[in-house]
Formats: sequence, C-alpha cells, structure tokens
Amino acid sequence: MARTSNVFVRVEPEIKERAEKILEQLGIPMSNAVGMFLRQIVFQRGIPFEMKLPSFEEPVAVRSLTKEQFNTEINKGMEDVRAGRVYSADDVEAEMKQEFGI
Repeated sequence: MARTSNVFVRVEPEIKERAEKILEQLGIPMSNAVGMFLRQIVFQRGIPFEMKLPSFEEPVAVRSLTKEQFNTEINKGMEDVRAGRVYSADDVEAEMKQEFGI
C-alpha cells in the first residue's frame, strides 16, 4: 500500500454536506475525491477547471445618470420584458432556495 499523508482543510459545513451527498451517490469517499482533485492539479499543472470572475455589467447608480441616460436604461429594461428575458419573483425565489438554501 502506498504511503499517505494527511491534508486538513476548513470548509463551510453546508458545502461539505452537499458535496458528501453527491459523492455518496457516486460511490466515492471524500478522501478519494480530494485525492483525485490533487492528482488532476499535478497532471494538468494547475487548477483542473476554468477559474474566472462572472461577467456582468456594473450596476448603474441612478443618481449619477442624466434624464436621457435614465430613460435609456428604462427602455433597455422594457425591451427585456417585451423579449421575454425576465424571471418571475417566484422563479427567482425557488432558484435561491435550491441554490443557497434561503
């Protein structure tokens, strides 16, 4: 049997719990999953997934806008509504409950 070394990490309890549930369904012990992750770091010579900041537009401060800029922003929102690029409050609430437990 290969020699092993201990790795101690601190993670948020609910993240650990959610990960354990998924790993259990996959039949993979947490220690094996961590070992797989570390092997992939070595194999790929870096983090084995893309890491980048999410792309989003900086929120607009209403008070910094001229009346014309404000109207332009309102029109963008109205166009999103007309094009169906909107989510109901119920959908947002359901997604937040599923994603973040709130």
